[in-house]
Amino acid sequence: MSRIGRLPVVIPSGVQVGVDGLSVTVKGPRGTLARTFAPGVQITLEGNQVQVTRESDEPRIKALHGTTRALIQNMVTGVSTGFTKVLEIEGVGYRASMEGKNLVLNVGYSPPVVVEPPAGITFEVEERTRQIRVIGADAEQVGQIAADIRKIRPPEPYKGKGIHYLGEKIRRKAGKSGKGGKGGKK
Repeated sequence: MSRIGRLPVVIPSGVQVGVDGLSVTVKGPRGTLARTFAPGVQITLEGNQVQVTRESDEPRIKALHGTTRALIQNMVTGVSTGFTKVLEIEGVGYRASMEGKNLVLNVGYSPPVVVEPPAGITFEVEERTRQIRVIGADAEQVGQIAADIRKIRPPEPYKGKGIHYLGEKIRRKAGKSGKGGKGGKK
C-alpha cells in the first residue's frame, strides 16, 4: 500500500464532506471545494474520516492512490485553515499596493502592472516589508497565482532584483570582471 494513500483523512469540526462515487465536495468556513477523481480508486466516508483504497496494483493506480488522498487532504485543509504563499519584492523603486481588491505592482515597467484576483483568492500587501500574500482555499490555485505574479518580474541573478518567494535562494552570478583589472594594452 502507498504510505500516503493508506492514511485516513480526518475531518475537523465545522467541515462537511460529501462523497458521491468519485466526486468529493468539501464545505467549510473558508468556502466550498469540489473535485472529481480518476477511476481506479474508491473513496469512502466513515464517520469523521475519508478513506481512499485502490482497486488494483498497477503502477498507474498506485500513483493515483497517494495523489487522490493528498488532494482530498488539501481540500479539507483549504476550507478549514486556507493556504498562503508569500512573495517578496526586491529592487530600488519596486513596490506593491492595493487598489480595492486588485494588486498593483510597480516593478520597473512604465505602466504599473495590475493583477485582478480570481474568485476565492485575496491579496494582502505589507508596505514596510515589501511582501505580498496570496491567500485562498484551493492550494493549486494559490500556487498558480503566486507563480503568475512571480513571472511578472522574476529575480535576476546579478543584483537579485525582482519578485521571489519568501525564503527562496537566488543563484547569484559575478558581474563583469574587467573593471580595473590587469588586462589591457601595454
